Amino acid sequence: MPRARVGELELEYDTIGSSDDPAVLLVMGLGAQLIHWHKDFCQRLADGGFQVIRFDNRDAGLSTKLDGVQVDFLSLVAAALDGQEVFNTPYELSDMANDAFGILDELDINQAHIVGASLGGMIAQTMAIEQPDRVLSLTSIMSATGTREVMDIPEDSLALLLAPTPTERSAYIAYSAEYAIWSSKRYFDLQLAQEHAAVSFDRCNYPDGAGRQIAAMLASGDREPHLAKLKVPTLVIHGRDDRLVLPALGARTADVIPGSNYLLVSDMGHDLPEPLWPVVIDAIHSHMRSSSVIAG
Repeated sequence: MPRARVGELELEYDTIGSSDDPAVLLVMGLGAQLIHWHKDFCQRLADGGFQVIRFDNRDAGLSTKLDGVQVDFLSLVAAALDGQEVFNTPYELSDMANDAFGILDELDINQAHIVGASLGGMIAQTMAIEQPDRVLSLTSIMSATGTREVMDIPEDSLALLLAPTPTERSAYIAYSAEYAIWSSKRYFDLQLAQEHAAVSFDRCNYPDGAGRQIAAMLASGDREPHLAKLKVPTLVIHGRDDRLVLPALGARTADVIPGSNYLLVSDMGHDLPEPLWPVVIDAIHSHMRSSSVIAG
């Protein structure tokens, strides 16, 4: 796969579809890799007449890792839950947003549709805030605005989020069963989850990066004052069954961003199961096409 040089970092990425078509940049979430945007999902997006770009965030996948940079993220989470500000982290969401723009620069793309999931939705929101002229449309999936006012995660989900993941392959694969807590209840498939875990582990297992990414999220604060002024066409997608980023946080995102559209998907948790791809992809296609018409 190709790599983009962004400052001192190298970011792994790939593209699906024709470079002559409008670009869609997919931004993945906490500790996740570009392969978590399933290739078939990306192909269906591309079949709508778009060039789809996916990449590994810093500290994930095959992109540059900040090895040796220590972060006591559990203390940072405790401070944030206590209402304290978080400072002096290795990087913030603005830096991760700049990484994403660096992928577009590498491909000589001035403007793109941005689609982000979970932490990736927060990065995508930051991109739209900081360089709105480069963002044709924003799609924020199972994400939130960063406000502490509604920082509410069920205890079992929070415990799983903060727990160390196994470092041995078979244990890591078996551990994937735990993610049923916040996955789509109707569509969770243990065998499929284990197969995906095996592919993910074999490509790159790097749990240290997630701690620094959590720190970046906590240090970046509340985006609501900026989102309230956003003029980028926005679609917010959330699952009714999401028990990690609760549906109320998706609704709040849509309420804060002027003129945004909100799609609440029944039977969807904090994941993108294949049976729901038609609903999600159709919504994204319609949003991007209507945004392009407005921009034109």
